[in-house]
Amino acid sequence: MATSNTDRGTTSHVFLWSDGRYPCSVYEPMKSINLLKPDAESLWDKLDHYYRIVKATVLVFQSPTTGLFPTKTCNENPRAKIHDSLYCAACVWVLALAYRRIDDDKGRTHELEHSAIKCMRGILFCYMRQADKVQQYKQDPKPSKCLHSVFNVHTGDEVFSHEEYGHLQINAVSLFLLYLVEMISSGLQIIYNTDEVSFIQNLVFCVERAYRVPDFGMWERGSKYNNGSTELHSSSVGLAKAALEAINGFNLFGNQGCSWSVIFVDLDAHNRNRQTLCSLLPRESRSHNTDAALLPCISYPAFAVDDEALYSQTIDKIVRKLKGKYGFKRFLRDGYRTALEDKNRQYYKPAEIKLFDGIECEFPLFFIFMMIDAQLIGVAARIAALFLLTWAAVKGLFRGHPEQVKEYQDLLDPLLQQSTEGYPVVPKYYHVPADFVELEKKNPGSQKRFPSNHGRDGKFFLLGQSLYIIAKLLVDGLVSIKDIDPVKRFIPPQDQRNISMRYSNQGPLENDLVVHVALIAESQRLQVFLNTYGIQTQTPQQVEPIQIWPQQELVKAYFHLGINGKLGLSGRPDRPIGCLGTSKIYRILGKTVVCYPIIFDLSDFYMSQDVMMLIDDIKNALQFIKQYWKMHGRPLFLVLIREDNIRGSRFNPILDMLASFKKGVVGGVKVRVDRLQTLISGAVVEQLDFLRIGDTEEPPEFKSFEELELPKHSKVKRQTSTPNATELEQQPDINHTDWKNKPIHEILQKLNDCSCVATQIILLSILLKREGPNFITKEGTVSDHIERIYRKAGSKKFWLVLRCSAACIQKFAASLAPHITTLIVHGKQVTLGAFGQEEEIISNPLSPGAIKDIIYNKCNLQDEREAVLQQELVIHIGWIISNSPELFNGMLKIRVGLVNHSLNLF
Repeated sequence: MATSNTDRGTTSHVFLWSDGRYPCSVYEPMKSINLLKPDAESLWDKLDHYYRIVKATVLVFQSPTTGLFPTKTCNENPRAKIHDSLYCAACVWVLALAYRRIDDDKGRTHELEHSAIKCMRGILFCYMRQADKVQQYKQDPKPSKCLHSVFNVHTGDEVFSHEEYGHLQINAVSLFLLYLVEMISSGLQIIYNTDEVSFIQNLVFCVERAYRVPDFGMWERGSKYNNGSTELHSSSVGLAKAALEAINGFNLFGNQGCSWSVIFVDLDAHNRNRQTLCSLLPRESRSHNTDAALLPCISYPAFAVDDEALYSQTIDKIVRKLKGKYGFKRFLRDGYRTALEDKNRQYYKPAEIKLFDGIECEFPLFFIFMMIDAQLIGVAARIAALFLLTWAAVKGLFRGHPEQVKEYQDLLDPLLQQSTEGYPVVPKYYHVPADFVELEKKNPGSQKRFPSNHGRDGKFFLLGQSLYIIAKLLVDGLVSIKDIDPVKRFIPPQDQRNISMRYSNQGPLENDLVVHVALIAESQRLQVFLNTYGIQTQTPQQVEPIQIWPQQELVKAYFHLGINGKLGLSGRPDRPIGCLGTSKIYRILGKTVVCYPIIFDLSDFYMSQDVMMLIDDIKNALQFIKQYWKMHGRPLFLVLIREDNIRGSRFNPILDMLASFKKGVVGGVKVRVDRLQTLISGAVVEQLDFLRIGDTEEPPEFKSFEELELPKHSKVKRQTSTPNATELEQQPDINHTDWKNKPIHEILQKLNDCSCVATQIILLSILLKREGPNFITKEGTVSDHIERIYRKAGSKKFWLVLRCSAACIQKFAASLAPHITTLIVHGKQVTLGAFGQEEEIISNPLSPGAIKDIIYNKCNLQDEREAVLQQELVIHIGWIISNSPELFNGMLKIRVGLVNHSLNLF
């Protein structure tokens, strides 16, 4: 936005008194920033000084009704941004933590703690009033369906519509969840009942998909070009990752909680956020080369980056490109509050951002973030003693030295103003006045900048004020980093102690992981057959009372998580469970359940029915689990072997893979193969206690994987090659063009007479287009008939028929959306559509539903198989760019339709 609606109206002209001060300003430059008295002063006096500052500069503005804090402290602007209110609540909470050191605090700890609670519950109140938006957003994450980020400070009502304001800010919701966990961990009681627990669980569902939801970011502008478009932001993804890590397995009722007040997180979704963040950094987004919004992401409060080298690379880039004498620029060519910005327009004109080059406002706020980031080594030493860490690890804890604290404090001190009461005031920004813009452009850094705190900008910039108080309390030793981060996110993952709970929590990274593997045969005769080759397996009946479920049944169980009829919330959306989720054991309604990965699921995309592809998928899944499994206990990987897998020429590759399992190493991953009952003792058990069934409720029905019923003495017949009849069955004896306009009775007659499945699928596709999926044939409805042909073609590996039938029933690969996201975060655009026709350019991650619409609307124009072939190509390209991104250097756009067209030429 050229300027948000909350910020319009400031004149671009500058008028000064002869002594250089602003007229009508309530501030004077700070004469002294020595806030504390001599060292001999008592702890009470030191804290009392900060208490008076907080009361006079922060708490005085808190709404008595909602507990929110206004973005501007002028009475005529009663608007509260969630982001700003959270930092204000954090400031009050941190001071309350400092007061806990005093026995007789005269009620101040209680007052401060409950002021923070009031703000957090005020935000929760505003959010819960928009529960309908949460429900809509879970199903279709769009800017028009998201929670608002600005509310009326006194009533909690909506202020702006989605057209007027960029409300989609995943970082704000994530920051709320993160501070919620931090405050509850410190002993505050914020969540009161099960309605609120279920609502928080639904917020987690929304945040889990941050890795593929472009938003407007911390600055509410989306793209750097401020044209109303959204982007995938590293700062938003990083805060989502941090929030998910903090709240996973967390009890919202604190020490007094029980099983149904625990929050569950999809570990595979969290891992995709982690991968996306690592791929995006050190950039902020596609249009932002770097951004100061990354500071709260990679440092306090999120500490979202685990890789120290990536952290250093990111922060060095921020400092090198954005640091100035008066603070940090938000990002390069940022027009916010510059003299040349047209404050009457919401968006910029094309290429308008070039006007702001070199005159961007500088924000002292980010000097404060750098002060917090560079903690005192003395505090690090005390924490090291507490956690028994090595000094080498200590140096990585705070990523800085006392000299850095002093450097940024010396830079900040001259920039502070003071109120009429003598308290320090942090200006929001320093800008170049209109009269000096040309001189500044000709000679960057030559002109004096002036603070923003005057006239209509209000008395205090509460976000900066709050962070300044937190930084000063830390620097002066009145609180420590472990006080303000009780969940200990500041500690690197490899040095963290895992919290011992009955719910799976993420702990230290495992370097030499052994994956437990159970081999499950589809039938008893298959088990006997494999046994002749020395491969020991179990059947579903032999593992009882343990049940084996497909992952869709686990998804069905998770439907009950977070469901709340009063709020109109349906629970967890229909999202597949990934490899990490299926590597755990579940206790559901008294049953012990294990799940096989989606790569063995025949209801998913047909690529899993290609044995060579299946073998590659198994190896990739094991590599993935080895790299990203972070829980105590070993992952349990079920390998489901079907009779179809050993038919034809693909038996030897399957046998080689099973032999490598027996040897203990598969694709470089150490594995241990044993009976399922034996492996359970070392696995992670997840208690799905949210499935509480009352006496009057019917328990949900779940369908376990059942053993294939076959004659007792039948034998597996392994064919060494594909018979000639198979090739004949794949060749149709009709042409689609000749038959598409024939009468229905002729088509039905031909369908009844022919036995060739390739011919049948052509006829059925014509009936499907002309009469619809529910048209009745001799074999039932058209859709049911196609589904049967799809299964038969998959079993017999009729790839031509399989692709045609998959296209007819619009099969869609569950992994397609993550693969497209992978391509995009590597800086590529993806185009989908038939070659020579209009193609759809994808620049931002999309939901699976949106991608499916594009695939089947743009790719089915000439050949029905085009839609499924392009899905195959995207999946292959996604795997390649994940493993060998250097192969795509120099590519800006990947045209999938052109790739497919090129393959047809050869």
